[in-house]
Amino acid sequence: MRSTQQMSITLPLEMADRVKQRVYSGDYVSESEVIREGLRALQERENAVEHWLRTEVAATYDAYKADPSHAKPLDEAWKRLEARMDDIDREEAE
Repeated sequence: MRSTQQMSITLPLEMADRVKQRVYSGDYVSESEVIREGLRALQERENAVEHWLRTEVAATYDAYKADPSHAKPLDEAWKRLEARMDDIDREEAE
């Protein structure tokens, strides 16, 4: 039984050129390999997001539901986030 299926896809010119360039450079042996690698990367990203949601986000939500008194007001959390972003900007500028 066949384990592959031939498909015809349409890509914007910029994406098509990028696929062809990856083959031309020798990074991949065919356009199909480039597309397969892109789909694998997409699946990995989706798996990572799903894992994050199920572990960190769910745990944080559960902790909040168990004891809402430890939650920070939104404006305080926003200020902390902005301060952290400013720190990152300064680090990158150095």
